[in-house]
Amino acid sequence: MTSPEKNPAKPAAKRAPQKSARRRSRELALQGLYQWLVSGSDAGEIEAHVREIEGYDKADRAHFDALLHGCIREAADLDAILTHHVDRKTTELSPVEHAVLMIGAYELKHCIDVPYKVAINEAVELAKSFGGTDGHKYVNGVLDKAAVDLRPVEVEAARNARR
Repeated sequence: MTSPEKNPAKPAAKRAPQKSARRRSRELALQGLYQWLVSGSDAGEIEAHVREIEGYDKADRAHFDALLHGCIREAADLDAILTHHVDRKTTELSPVEHAVLMIGAYELKHCIDVPYKVAINEAVELAKSFGGTDGHKYVNGVLDKAAVDLRPVEVEAARNARR
């Protein structure tokens, strides 16, 4: 018996999948919110800074604007929503996880075109990319609970579909 010949040619290098314009907008909004949470800078100043970041031209600009300005404008309301589901004051969270949770809560509250599971998953992915080691698990748990408050009909329909 002879062994089959092995192809000596190396397989083509796998390219990372292209990020969607919405994912880029979330990443940029996260960077802006982080800066806002840490420095308290003016939203316009932060936006100008973020517009200079590489990849901004490939982002969904309308979604970026909605997330950045919406989260800053509604920070107190978003924190009030999150307070019911976090284990400490939101001001005691890491700035990255706090910003990710704000984005997730904002999308759950205002971006009805984004399915709740997608909003949560996108927030989890942000936490994996930018947050602490297990921060994504925390984000997932908090937003999963917040979704019940913010999207009760959609969450219930998803639960009933699994039965």
